[in-house]
Amino acid sequence: MSAPDTVTIFHNPRCSKSRGALELLHSRGIEPEVIRYLDTPPTAAELARLLALLGLSARALLRSDEAEFQTLGLNNPQLSEAELIDAMVAHPKLIERPIIVYRNRAVIGRPPERVLELFS
Repeated sequence: MSAPDTVTIFHNPRCSKSRGALELLHSRGIEPEVIRYLDTPPTAAELARLLALLGLSARALLRSDEAEFQTLGLNNPQLSEAELIDAMVAHPKLIERPIIVYRNRAVIGRPPERVLELFS
């Protein structure tokens, strides 16, 4: 990942919440590193690090409304963290968005104003 003081956004330009979070950062004079995670998915190790920064389980980061969620049987409670992470790496559309990282903290920008929590 980036230098310690870099703001990074895992961004999907087709998502209104992701666009809103990016616009909010820009309005504050912050030029983040933009990672289009659908084009460049995080590795399993990067995703595990993001989960640790977010304080979430892999299941909490899954977008259960995506068709792949049902198709892959990800609603199975027996699946391990590693299996869920592997599913998100293989199908990045399943990752909740946007994720904004600053220093050793991260938030999901839903609503977009949550990004401001990183700077307070």
